[in-house]
Amino acid sequence: MFNKNKPFENEPQNRVSPGAPPADLNIPAAPSPAPRPEPARPARSTTLSTLSAGVKYEGNISGTGELQVDGSLKGDIRVVQVTIGEGGSVEGSVHADVLHVRGRVSGSIVAKQVHLYASSHVEGDITQEQISIDRGAWFQGRCTQAKRDVAPAQIAAPVEKPAPLPQPEKPAAKPAA
Repeated sequence: MFNKNKPFENEPQNRVSPGAPPADLNIPAAPSPAPRPEPARPARSTTLSTLSAGVKYEGNISGTGELQVDGSLKGDIRVVQVTIGEGGSVEGSVHADVLHVRGRVSGSIVAKQVHLYASSHVEGDITQEQISIDRGAWFQGRCTQAKRDVAPAQIAAPVEKPAPLPQPEKPAAKPAA
């Protein structure tokens, strides 16, 4: 009789399952979803140098990059940006454009922007243009605001004195007789 495994003689060989479009119709396939771009990784500066925790360094550090101090440094620092971590300590002067202190500094600081976090311990004079000191920060020394360079556009034009207002004329005094 009938066998399910054998196709019928009158039936086409390319059977399709119900609900699926026949193969001979030219229906475009659904577009595949565009590949998702990789999530952007935070840009890391190639000029960042780190003194890791547990490292003790003696000597001066200077350059045009950024410095992260998590260890101990005896010497002076002259770089663009310095971050002293909670476990970091510097015994010497620090010169930078931007300075973030979470650890210890024993020495003078000269920077455009200084931020002393609650965990910071600073012993020395600070010369800066802008300073921010969080509650709980410890600071012993003098703080002097450096003179900011003023751009020519920020200089106000000299204010001219307004012309005097015309005064009403007084009636001429009558001659005494």
